[in-house]
Amino acid sequence: MATKTAAEQRDEARQVFDAYFAECPSRKLLDTLSDKWVTLLLTALSQGPRRYSDLSRRVAGVSQKMLTQTLRGLERDGLVSRTLTPAVPVRVDYALTPLGESLMPLVAAIKSWAEAHMEDVEAARDRYDAADA
Repeated sequence: MATKTAAEQRDEARQVFDAYFAECPSRKLLDTLSDKWVTLLLTALSQGPRRYSDLSRRVAGVSQKMLTQTLRGLERDGLVSRTLTPAVPVRVDYALTPLGESLMPLVAAIKSWAEAHMEDVEAARDRYDAADA
């Protein structure tokens, strides 16, 4: 059996999308999905289409720059659609795409888990910090 070169291994990794390989494009997607703003925006959009200003109010603490960058990234990845309605003023609505909706059970479960287990995590952090001191 012939040994594969590093280039052949990279090409093979791209074909099967193995996130353990550094060059695998799925790593960038995992990086995107692990962002707190992505999780919060996707769950906000799971309740239906929202305007930019609605999202800004719903997701407390997100800056205008971060909100815009995150929405553009989600649109680029095909998870969110952007609809422009010509009016005065112009209306822009964001909604989940079918691909984005398919992700929601996982994202919603992670958000729910974090909310349900935050006390346990804080207690673990306190124990760790006390032992480290």
